[in-house]
Amino acid sequence: MTGEYHMTMDPSEKDALTYVPGAGLTMMEQLGLADKTDRFNRTDGTHLGTPIGGNTAATNQFDRLDQFVKLQKPPVVKFKDLEAQVNSKVTYNILPLTALVDYFPVTDASVLTNITLQFHNKDLNFQSKEGVQKAIVNIYGRITNLGRRVVNVFEDTVDVPVATEMLQAIKDHKSVYQKTIPLAPGTYRLNIVAKDVVGGSLNNYEVALNVPHMDSEKLATSSLVLADLIEKVPSKSIGAGQFVIGDSKVRPRVDSTFKRDEKMGIYLKVYNFEGDEKTRKPAGQVEYELVKSGSNEKVFDFTEDLSQIARASSSQVTIEKLLPLKDLAPGQYTIRIKVTDKNRNQVLTPSAQFTVT
Repeated sequence: MTGEYHMTMDPSEKDALTYVPGAGLTMMEQLGLADKTDRFNRTDGTHLGTPIGGNTAATNQFDRLDQFVKLQKPPVVKFKDLEAQVNSKVTYNILPLTALVDYFPVTDASVLTNITLQFHNKDLNFQSKEGVQKAIVNIYGRITNLGRRVVNVFEDTVDVPVATEMLQAIKDHKSVYQKTIPLAPGTYRLNIVAKDVVGGSLNNYEVALNVPHMDSEKLATSSLVLADLIEKVPSKSIGAGQFVIGDSKVRPRVDSTFKRDEKMGIYLKVYNFEGDEKTRKPAGQVEYELVKSGSNEKVFDFTEDLSQIARASSSQVTIEKLLPLKDLAPGQYTIRIKVTDKNRNQVLTPSAQFTVT
């Protein structure tokens, strides 16, 4: 088993014995009524053996061509009205939303792209039904390449249910939605249309996606995520569901604004360390530095060895930290992380800004 999967119009590609003389014979070939070498003289683009009774309709070249075309069609769109808004040149901004895109490389050719949307509950319209107030937002997203070819389409419905007596209390809260799309490195355009089903307001949002390429010979990092929640998930939920990255649930704070009574999560993946020849473990350190914007004053400075980080390996190191904010004065800050690979003598310095209120 090679682990390779791809579309094909030739069903014989999955026959591992096609090119082995005298092996994997059909019944016709076993009875001497056909010769295996005849497979390579077919004119329908396949190397199939001749079955008893002749070829079936499933192997008809026109049926196979029709099936091949259908496999490449995008899924049927449920929200036709939202698709029409993406195709329209008019830009709407009636339903406010904030978007954040994070990138987590998996291989040289595949990057998990996390698209996170945030809505303020005060901007949503709630409808009462059986003692429960509920807001409903339909989301339609489309990713196209620079040639405007559709790469991916996704649709979802976000429900925000709340007890009637709690409605006013959650008006100051925010609702967050996330969709993870695997993409090849490159530049894309993301169009999102979000519609408040109850109120009818909508937003047509557009943003460029610059999916990074990871060089396996160089130190690399994922996006630096500032989160309001980082927690481990049950084994059955690993890698599945919204906000789940590996075995952790990481919910980004889209607007990077935190209150002093909160803890700010710091999440970062670092790839491609040069491992020790004997232990294959990475050698280096991670420095954390917090600076208040507008000054060079360091609020704190902390360094830890890579060997102290749980499950650190030469291929990947995952940084998960929770930073209490109670001792920080209101204002804007910058968190800087300096990752050093001593074996390769390479350094990366990802950073992010956030606000404390």
